Amino acid sequence: MAKITPELEKFRKEICKIAEDAGLDFFETIFELVNFDTLNQIASYGGFPVRYPHWRFGMQYEQLSKSYQYGLSKIYELVVNTDPCYAYLMEGNSVLDQKLVMAHVYGHCDFFKNNYWFSQTNRKMMDVLANHATRVRNYMDRHGVDEVEDFIDLCLSIENLIDPYVSYSNIDYNLPRDTKFTDADLKQKNDTSKGSELTLNLDPKEEIVIEDLKNPDRDVLKFLIENAPLQPWQQDVMAIIREESYYFTPQGMTKIMNEGWASYWHSKLMTEKILTDSEIICFADRHSSTMTMAPDGFNPYKIGIELFRDIEQRWDKGQHGQEWEDCDDLHAKENWNMDHKGNGREKIFEIRKTNNDVTFVDQFLTKEFCVKNKFFVYKFNKKTNAFEVDTSDFDAIKKKLVFQLTNSGQPIIKVEHNNYEGRGELMLKHFHEGVDMQPDHLTATLKNVQAIWKKPVHLVTVMDEKEIVYTHDGEEVKQNS
Repeated sequence: MAKITPELEKFRKEICKIAEDAGLDFFETIFELVNFDTLNQIASYGGFPVRYPHWRFGMQYEQLSKSYQYGLSKIYELVVNTDPCYAYLMEGNSVLDQKLVMAHVYGHCDFFKNNYWFSQTNRKMMDVLANHATRVRNYMDRHGVDEVEDFIDLCLSIENLIDPYVSYSNIDYNLPRDTKFTDADLKQKNDTSKGSELTLNLDPKEEIVIEDLKNPDRDVLKFLIENAPLQPWQQDVMAIIREESYYFTPQGMTKIMNEGWASYWHSKLMTEKILTDSEIICFADRHSSTMTMAPDGFNPYKIGIELFRDIEQRWDKGQHGQEWEDCDDLHAKENWNMDHKGNGREKIFEIRKTNNDVTFVDQFLTKEFCVKNKFFVYKFNKKTNAFEVDTSDFDAIKKKLVFQLTNSGQPIIKVEHNNYEGRGELMLKHFHEGVDMQPDHLTATLKNVQAIWKKPVHLVTVMDEKEIVYTHDGEEVKQNS
């Protein structure tokens, strides 16, 4: 990695000033210039230069590299949520591409700093992930690569079994201090340059005290760390996976908003302040390719930018509130301009601060918006002998979309009992919301949780409108109605 060229630094300062004058507020943003191979490596690590060793990062790197070499895809921008923010520019891109990326990045950085759902993330994650990598490598040196990597596989298979809202309830999403090990128990035995090793002051022969749960626990990973019969190093590795999962969770919760906000600002800043006359056509080509969305597809960049634009326009013209909702005159709505306060910009900044994708879509995706942007499917009307937009199921379509965004479309599973039928067996419950679990995912989840819990693990769910209990006893999955 290298510092950006003097020419790019000149553009960076200009774009930074333009972004600040437009009202964006962001951490210091450091741009680095990398080649495509390094950029793919960083992207495979989730935007960070260092991660713990594991085969999945190598697999992601191979996929990104081959996709780039075959001309199937290209990474234009990569930025991470830290303070300062780090962003990467790829060598060989045109000056126009680099300016577009910078404008886009400043939009992301403003979102990272000001959106509520990123407020609980660790802004020093660069250092944290480097520390995680050192700890995992130390465990591999001591216990063997295969043993540690196999356990990481188990943890990664259930890394989504956390409570994404716990850190917004005045509860620290890190492990509580009354767990089996605390920060004070983690001791650095040797200098890191000599190959340090983390240990935990925990007797491996200590028996787990089984108690009936008073309330279901959605943070399954935390529960397993505190209660499963794990070795100290396994507890620490699972805590590492859990901490990283919480860090990346807000990105999944705000994908539409985050990309829409960055796209809104790169479009506005580029067209109004940054572009030269000779760059307009090339910019239009780059921007339109990013916003392309197939009729049956879903592009968060496109949905996000158009929603922000629509909201700004509606609030500028007063096209909101009860009077607007109650108006049935289509002509009046088309010409509606109740006030000229121009407070649309203020509104989108407010939305950027408080919302996530679920609330964003639920509150601001309207039938009029979908019709205007052709976000509906078409059906053939035999009476008019023409294709027409099908808006008859808008409420159902919107409800389905909101459901898919909730918990990133993943099932919600909680720990119901840790002493099921008095045998120390684990009972999980799937909170069914109208969509059955996929059998292969269900089986894999039970198998991997059982491998950690050691005793049989049960899962209550609904299949074909019938409550069923699945059990994994260590050998196979059994079904009980």
